[in-house]
Amino acid sequence: MYSLRLLLLLICAVLLAACGTTTSDQPAVEGKLNVVATTGQLGDTVRNIGGEAITVNALLGPGIDPHTYVATEGDIRLFQEANVIFYNGLHLEAQLDRVFEQIGERDQITIVAVGDQLDQAQLLSWEPENGFPHDPHIWNDVQLWKQVAEIVRDTLIAADPTNSATYSANATRYLAELDELHSYMLAQIERVPAERRVLVTAHDAFNYLGRAYGLEVAAVQGISTEAEASAADIQALVEVIVAREVPAIFVETTISPRTIEAVQAAVQSAGREVALGGALYSDALGASDSPAGTYIGMMRSNIDTIVAALS
Repeated sequence: MYSLRLLLLLICAVLLAACGTTTSDQPAVEGKLNVVATTGQLGDTVRNIGGEAITVNALLGPGIDPHTYVATEGDIRLFQEANVIFYNGLHLEAQLDRVFEQIGERDQITIVAVGDQLDQAQLLSWEPENGFPHDPHIWNDVQLWKQVAEIVRDTLIAADPTNSATYSANATRYLAELDELHSYMLAQIERVPAERRVLVTAHDAFNYLGRAYGLEVAAVQGISTEAEASAADIQALVEVIVAREVPAIFVETTISPRTIEAVQAAVQSAGREVALGGALYSDALGASDSPAGTYIGMMRSNIDTIVAALS
């Protein structure tokens, strides 16, 4: 059924293209590489490296959950018009994997799952027994994301060698900015006493952040938001919060706050108080006109929110 639906969508996309309609936020420009990126994090990184030599459309806007997103007819057309498509991979955009396979088989489009290009030894485990080998939330480790930026640079150069000098220069600048971000985050986390470095969130998106910056991470839901939280999951988390005297827990911008509010209520029932420490950007950037509307801004916002609540 899904394959048939996909085929119909592809046919619709071709017909729409023939009519000259467009769904792009940034229309393709003759002479420029036309690039699509799934997540906001990827889209911002591609813009920084591609600069004026490319047009970029980021598929998933603020507050959109990539774990459950399903492609629309307009998305299929956008993909077919692209020269290059970047997606996170590692089953983050689980509903899009088959779509990209189909398009890659039919069209002369460069499609790159950036997470799948990384050294697997650097990736955290997920559920290999269920066919999900690695945690896909790689952007939460800035050092890993630097490697993604290099993959973007090399892909753009291969697709458009005429502008290779531009892509190389932009990447050098951006990688230096990522080095500054990494140093900032290491310095910020030092403000939190070691015994308070426990990060409790709605879903398990921050393990790379924990590994890179010295935080113990706990969550109600699993790595994918498709997993449902049970009463036992909530109770287990309450025991951690009470035992470790965690001062604050965090909601996420792409997930309903109900689950984490249920944890807060359960902690109160156990005779303790725990604050809601603020909202973290887990799977999507903030609004484009906000400080968290870029990858670097999002990461700074998250670490600042965490440090302010835990310290």
